[in-house]
Amino acid sequence: MLTVTVDGIPLHYQDVGQGLPVLLFHAFPLNGSAFDAQVRALSGRYRFILPDTRGFGQSQRGSGPTEMSRIAQDALALLDALKIDSAVVGGVSMGGYASMALLREDAGRVRGLVLVDTQATADDEAGRARRETSAQEALDKGVEPLVQTLLPRLVHTGPDSPVGQEVAAMMRAANPQAVAAAQRGMALRPDSKDILARFAGPALVIVGEHDAVTPVEKAKQMAGLISGAQLEIIPGAGHLSNQEQPERFNAVLDRFLASLPG
Repeated sequence: MLTVTVDGIPLHYQDVGQGLPVLLFHAFPLNGSAFDAQVRALSGRYRFILPDTRGFGQSQRGSGPTEMSRIAQDALALLDALKIDSAVVGGVSMGGYASMALLREDAGRVRGLVLVDTQATADDEAGRARRETSAQEALDKGVEPLVQTLLPRLVHTGPDSPVGQEVAAMMRAANPQAVAAAQRGMALRPDSKDILARFAGPALVIVGEHDAVTPVEKAKQMAGLISGAQLEIIPGAGHLSNQEQPERFNAVLDRFLASLPG
């Protein structure tokens, strides 16, 4: 098992393939295996670095809220350990928040940006309150209430579809304390529109056509902030477009990555 230890916390990651390094952050409350379809299709041409966020997958949990800046700092430490100066950086949903946090931490490490089914805006007061309620519920009752309420919003084809069952299994494997810490960390994230507006590198914004969590308008807003950003809408997908429509997603990602200098 590949791990890097940051501040005494062992963090698991995958390092698969060869070529241009591509660091991808998974969505909440999943883990790095959410990108299995991308690895299978594209690791012959690209080197995928896939961390499990603190507390998820096989990574250990730290203390306090899992802030997006903490996830970004963990990833930068991982790149240092792998002696990778810069990488394409991207993520889905919460992983997009972490990508923008990494851009804020050290834009010089970002060769290209891939933002998938996410948003640049911070939570409003009501959104922060909902996250705290969800965090407390996870601590009190485990992750099953989250599965029941969130899963139907994540997958357009529904919880009983093959991808719905795959996502449900990943959600049920999540640690309740990690779920609470991540919810509280997301509630603390800043608005990132200023960071995107300053980013001068190549960028790809992807959104599922039926994303009910961060709809197409959110993606259009992000793409409009970044000079020259490409916007791709994935037909037939909800909030987890890389898992729900992997062939369409992979084609879009491959085109973007192939256009970048090696």
